[in-house]
Amino acid sequence: MDDLQISYRLAGEKSAREFVQWQYEPPYDVYNCPPEDVDEAVRYDIDPTNNVYAMFDREDKLIGYCSYGRDAQVPGGDYSEEAMDIGLMIKPELTGHGLGAAFAEEVTRNGIAKYAPKKLRVTIAAFNKRAIHTWEKNGFEQNQTFERGGNRMKFVIMTKEL
Repeated sequence: MDDLQISYRLAGEKSAREFVQWQYEPPYDVYNCPPEDVDEAVRYDIDPTNNVYAMFDREDKLIGYCSYGRDAQVPGGDYSEEAMDIGLMIKPELTGHGLGAAFAEEVTRNGIAKYAPKKLRVTIAAFNKRAIHTWEKNGFEQNQTFERGGNRMKFVIMTKEL
């Protein structure tokens, strides 16, 4: 997958149902959707106003999904500054193989082409050092940390000026 070529389609019923049921190993299992929430998550992801895109490889296999805008924000963070938020999830079987930087670069390029923002922003769980490193490799800098209410999970907000 050195030459990552991704096609993007707004999430549909089939692709959303597949990606919301992906299962990640600990500690990344915090990203797993509880079975009782699958139908609601699918309904949310296929609503085009949420800007959730299924990502497919050259063979038309689902390899990830991304979102642009409010969907990529986490309650508790300060999102008052104007920026395009990016969310990215890679198929579990493809994680941990050094592909993250290429995925992040491609999703960033796609978002810039679609929305022409002046600034980009990602919000990442603080424990997820792989993701933080991935976005740093793509020129993002950490500028905020916060705890999400409820479970008090820590997050990092990173931005990149264009």
